[in-house]
Amino acid sequence: MTALRHGTARALCLGIEAVLPDGSILRDLKRLRKDNTGYDLRDLLIGAEGSLGIITAASLRLIVPPAGVGTAMLQVPDPAAALSLLALAEGHLAGGVTSFELISGQGLAFLSEVMPELRQPLPRAQWSVLLEVGLPEGLDPADALEGLLVEAMERGLVLDGVIAQSGAQAADFWTLRESLPEANRKIGAIASHDISLPLSEIAGFIRDAGAALAAQGDMRVHCFGHLGDGNLHYNLFPAAGRKREDYDGERARLSATVHEMVVTRGGSFSAEHGIGRLKVGELARWGDPVRLATMRAIKAALDPLGIMNPGAVLAAGRD
Repeated sequence: MTALRHGTARALCLGIEAVLPDGSILRDLKRLRKDNTGYDLRDLLIGAEGSLGIITAASLRLIVPPAGVGTAMLQVPDPAAALSLLALAEGHLAGGVTSFELISGQGLAFLSEVMPELRQPLPRAQWSVLLEVGLPEGLDPADALEGLLVEAMERGLVLDGVIAQSGAQAADFWTLRESLPEANRKIGAIASHDISLPLSEIAGFIRDAGAALAAQGDMRVHCFGHLGDGNLHYNLFPAAGRKREDYDGERARLSATVHEMVVTRGGSFSAEHGIGRLKVGELARWGDPVRLATMRAIKAALDPLGIMNPGAVLAAGRD
């Protein structure tokens, strides 16, 4: 949830130790922020999902918690306004925005249906964001959020909002956000997509993908996620009164529609969950041919017997 400010786990890893397919041990547990001595084998192995070696140790960069944390739930007119709000927040609180999560009205409706005990501060919001800031000593996060809220409302970027007045209230906001995946599981998705897009493409994608899917059938779209770093969970659910099984013959076509629109806009169909085995075909279809050929060459050089996590990431037998 804090990748916007601190980066992903990859960005926080300074060095690794790993056992390679031939049994040799790569000892690269450096704790350096800068090291340009050749190929970045650390990043190569981190992104390989165990298909090039087994990471046995890592040196990590730790983050000092901010002196003050502020949390707010803000209703916005649409995703475009949410992105403008993000830019405004980063301008006001340079380096202080920790999290910026997009929540859709469909997600709140799912929570009302299967987890009615959860209190919703903005229950009728069609779009809202969960914003968290961390500021150094001497700066009051509540004051900073209040100033941001006032300006954002004057600009029409925020329609309503609640600033957490206690740690318990902030925790309740986060519980709401973190309950969305559980609500999804209880409803039962037709197809789930872990995508990322350039920030400038997100609002257009949400608009156009919704229209394209509506033209293909009757379903509900739950779009939510880490808007600050362009990562969305774009999930499709049966229309009210229908079952997942009603869409068995349509899953592949619907996912292809979503992924094609993502790739066309310069995005990725696998933002944070990796390729594994389920998305091998998608990588073969949408990946750059030269990039895929390079990956296969690396795999063949390091693991000629194909013993490391076989079947993951790269499809077998492809040129």
